[in-house]
Amino acid sequence: MKKLMKGNNALAEAAILAGCRFFAGYPITPQTEILEYLAKNLPERGGHFVQTESELAGINMVIGAAATGFRAMTSSAGPGFSLKQEGISYLSSMELPAVIIDVMRYGIGLGNITLGQGDYFQAVKGGGHGGYKLPVYAPASVQENVDFTFKAFDTAENYRTPVIILSDGAIGQMAEAVELPEGRTHDPDKYDWTLKGRDEKHPTGRKMTDRIYYDFKYNEYDDHIRERYGKMEEELQEWEEIQTDDAEIILVSYGISSRVCKEAVKMARKAGWKVGMIRPITLWPFPRKAFDKTNQYAKAYLSVEMNACGQMVEDVALCAKHIPVYSYPSGRQIADPEVIVKKIEGILNGEEREVF
Repeated sequence: MKKLMKGNNALAEAAILAGCRFFAGYPITPQTEILEYLAKNLPERGGHFVQTESELAGINMVIGAAATGFRAMTSSAGPGFSLKQEGISYLSSMELPAVIIDVMRYGIGLGNITLGQGDYFQAVKGGGHGGYKLPVYAPASVQENVDFTFKAFDTAENYRTPVIILSDGAIGQMAEAVELPEGRTHDPDKYDWTLKGRDEKHPTGRKMTDRIYYDFKYNEYDDHIRERYGKMEEELQEWEEIQTDDAEIILVSYGISSRVCKEAVKMARKAGWKVGMIRPITLWPFPRKAFDKTNQYAKAYLSVEMNACGQMVEDVALCAKHIPVYSYPSGRQIADPEVIVKKIEGILNGEEREVF
């Protein structure tokens, strides 16, 4: 049976159902409802909720919980997500599974509590040091907030990696009907790499730290990292295609922006233009396989995203190769389908400037 739920609340409930039993975080708009929901519901269902004194404390508590095998999660937005980057880098270096939620907002610095998709670079390119890569899922509905939370926890454990769910203020704040799956149980002791104290294999206890120091010889680590990320990149690409088989102009968009792009495709088709859309579901790994097909016949790509200067457009350009790429960053407002259609018309008439 479906239930009407706000996006942030649905995500929080999905985390509990997926077996998450530890959450540590700090409130910040537009994701605070996640904390409010978990503060009440997680302890009632056998979990631990901590409102920390800062975002730094939250991500470091998640490191501790993840090291013991528990399904652990934290959430934030904008500048709060920035503060978590060192901890995320450590999670990655220790190869610990955890889920990090970023409900994006608008603007640089302190930014603004209005809608936005301003954290693409930070999430997809690795906001901390060292050049790590993390799977990043981009929901475009409240239902996908639920589905991708389950997927994120599974991916995190299957690949021993932190995973980011890159939601946005619109998806987090809107209410839609969702279908909640049945809850799962999770055994924190099922993996042999978790901290369990002393045993025959580890008579003095087990260290849990950056794997470069203890688990690899000096010349082995680079190959391990390349193989690890290469496997993720090959196996985890996900995307949705809308009428791309004959499309000459292809929109590329994710999250809330992709919803209006679907309407723009309908409007453009009604006008007689061959327009389609690629919606990346994983922002990393970016779905280059989709472009390998569409590059054979597409004449242009138009990247649509809700920030000031365009961020995802750079990955579109890398995948588009020789195909012209155009950009429509809609700022702090959700893109208007009619404006997108005008952009398409401008591309067809040679009036728009290529950005790549």
